Amino acid sequence: MKALQYTAIGRPPEIREVPTPEPRPGEVLVRTTAAGVCHSDQYTMDRTAEDYAFGFPLTLGHEGAGIVAGLGAGAANGGVKEGDAVAVYGAWGCGYCRACATGAENYCLNADAMKIGWPGFEAPGFMAEYMVVPSARHLVPLGGLDPVENVPLTDAGLTPYHAIKPSLPKLVPGSTAVVIGAGGLGHLAIQMLRALTAAQVIALDIGEDKLAFAREVGAHATFESDPSSIEAVRNLTGGRGAQAVFNFVGIQGTADLAAKLAGSCADIVMVGLGPGAIPVGIFTVPGGTSVRTPVWGTRSDVMDVLDLARCGAIKVEVERFALEDGAQAYERMRAHTLRGRAVLVP
Repeated sequence: MKALQYTAIGRPPEIREVPTPEPRPGEVLVRTTAAGVCHSDQYTMDRTAEDYAFGFPLTLGHEGAGIVAGLGAGAANGGVKEGDAVAVYGAWGCGYCRACATGAENYCLNADAMKIGWPGFEAPGFMAEYMVVPSARHLVPLGGLDPVENVPLTDAGLTPYHAIKPSLPKLVPGSTAVVIGAGGLGHLAIQMLRALTAAQVIALDIGEDKLAFAREVGAHATFESDPSSIEAVRNLTGGRGAQAVFNFVGIQGTADLAAKLAGSCADIVMVGLGPGAIPVGIFTVPGGTSVRTPVWGTRSDVMDVLDLARCGAIKVEVERFALEDGAQAYERMRAHTLRGRAVLVP
């Protein structure tokens, strides 16, 4: 079968022929119908030889959807059957620790000790004609959703939902939420905030095209992501600042900005995969402020996000690429010319 693989430091990913996998006991073979392209993949490929830890060749992709094509011994006990259309939950854990028992395999307590790898990083990813999923519990029925249009929801939707959900009690009528970065994750965060809260939603980004996109998907107001936005947000909030700030960029400049946009007792949520950090102390953030660093999301979160798509509350902006054009998709992402998310279609 064909797979898009990262083969050496500094080289673009390439299509290679690899054996079609066979499911072992408990595993499920899925024929890929869609695989999402994510900044996390690029972050991985940008590592130096000293920092890179995933081995070669690496089949990329942690956003996957497909058709169940084969079941290893015992896998049918999970309730799936051949021919089922599924999305894949990629934050694989041990399945039996306290975190996994709640569906939060993204915070598995045993993953490191048991060397459990996530697809597209420590394990083969979904940018291939077939993929093996270690357990049926990682499969979520698509329920009639188009796999290409919705596969990004397994990360680009799941991650902002998991970031927003704990802040919902603060986002009451009269409150304000700020989204920094209106790209692949941010444009879905804006839609979720509009669907799930009565908050005023303000989006920050660079360039009028990104700001127009943010308004198109539901932002009440938009400003350039620079220090001038601090006064602009204060003016719109009567000087109080925001009750929640979601940073989908993660560089130091946006971390500094987030700290200054937050009001008292606010949530600052650092989502973007960047090196930015916020010093937390009495004199560095407003009183009562909480700073969170969520990772991906839970299995039940995936179900919630897909239900939001089914009822029309959220919609992913998608550009389609053939699997063979995967390197071009990453080039477009690096050049910031993608409007939303790129999806590879084998």
